[in-house]
Amino acid sequence: MGRSYFHLHLVSDSTGETLITVARAVVAQYEGVAAIEHVYPLVRSNTQLERVIHEIETAPGIVLYTLVEQDLASRLEEVCRATGSPHLSVLEPVHALLSSYLGTHSTARPGAQHMLNAEYFKRIDAMNFTLLHDDGHLPHDLDDADVILVGVSRTSKTPTSIYLANRGLKTANIPLVPGVPPPAILETAKTALIVGLVATPERIVQIRQNRLLSLNADDDTSYVDREAVAEELAASRRLFARNGWPVIDVTRRSIEETAAAIIDLHRDRRQRLSQD
Repeated sequence: MGRSYFHLHLVSDSTGETLITVARAVVAQYEGVAAIEHVYPLVRSNTQLERVIHEIETAPGIVLYTLVEQDLASRLEEVCRATGSPHLSVLEPVHALLSSYLGTHSTARPGAQHMLNAEYFKRIDAMNFTLLHDDGHLPHDLDDADVILVGVSRTSKTPTSIYLANRGLKTANIPLVPGVPPPAILETAKTALIVGLVATPERIVQIRQNRLLSLNADDDTSYVDREAVAEELAASRRLFARNGWPVIDVTRRSIEETAAAIIDLHRDRRQRLSQD
């Protein structure tokens, strides 16, 4: 069966991240269907909206939007009806629910979730820390991290660290290299949550082979030998078990799923420490 396509217009008065995330999560549930995305961020004036309207009139399709200014939203809805484009205010159902429960109305503030508040600067601080402590760098202050990820090469330590940093968690990652002992501070760290990452030998070998191929490097090495990789993973599991560190198998997990599991572990650990 051939894949079918449709135009998906995402209109936002902010960055558009909310719309993109929601739209892609829903479209992914439909096999054989793909969206041609048209993303319009920071639409906050009639002039900007008219450019969007021109695009919708040229390629009608589904329109999802987050416009808190009612005049802009009304104008967009008018055009959608005229072009036969199904449309939905993604935030409106949530606003209606909150308004009903809280007994009050919201204040129209485009991009309010991106204000430069303490949470924003916490994320920036976490990102700086994480970048400086990638791949085993600066091990002397590992215990200043919120999370430390440990695993053999190609267990998604770096991308998971970056994702966690974007959620405000200072994250360091330590590679386990055959014949090289991990930093001693790992086994004495008291504050940071240490998580071991593993995968199947087949998955690790596949990723490593792709890595060598992209570098035009020789693949006749123990780096991609299945037995050697299996021993690396077994040694890492022994290290994790000896220290009582939680282990996550990333073989069939996305970066987001791995990070979500780590965030849950970190939340549980923080609650236990606060009760002690």
